[in-house]
Amino acid sequence: MSDRRRAILEGAARVIARRGVRGLRVSDLAAEAGVSTALIYYHFKDRTGILRHALAFISDRADRYTGAAGEVGAAPFAAPPAADPRRLLERILLLEFQDLPEVRENSTAWGELRAHTIFDPELRDELTAAGAAWAEEVADLLAAACPAAPGAAVTAAAERLTALLEGLSSRWLSGLLPVGHARDLMRGAIGIEIGRLRSLTT
Repeated sequence: MSDRRRAILEGAARVIARRGVRGLRVSDLAAEAGVSTALIYYHFKDRTGILRHALAFISDRADRYTGAAGEVGAAPFAAPPAADPRRLLERILLLEFQDLPEVRENSTAWGELRAHTIFDPELRDELTAAGAAWAEEVADLLAAACPAAPGAAVTAAAERLTALLEGLSSRWLSGLLPVGHARDLMRGAIGIEIGRLRSLTT
């Protein structure tokens, strides 16, 4: 990705996080990214194109900071052995609660894009695909932790965990929950879901 294209997408994420999707104006984005409006239209064609590429950028950025190689500075997030799927699952979910500007911006922009699709379906397919990929990643780790659990139960557990994560993230970002408490609630939910899956195999 070119430096200018990246600057535009980073600017789009910032504007969406601060002003919402309705507040994303191409002239404001150009000023935020330090480029001309013509360059934005050259790369992204129209406003819908900007939003679609911004959604993909936000998803990819989340994959980078929650993935196995994601870098964080806190010991509780140290990468577990690859053979420990439960700890790896905890790590990728808890990395969504890093009190870092990039994570706050990314999570806020994701929430704004999700809220936008309630009234305007233009991004619904892309958002659905991104959400499904996230749930599938969680389901794969749950299946590795509970290999004898039925597939439908694993899928349902992954959907509950990802939905809970989005809700807890919104509460943390809006100041309704301290970050430590949000992490504790997420850890507890992971334990409950894994316990439930294991109970189905005994």
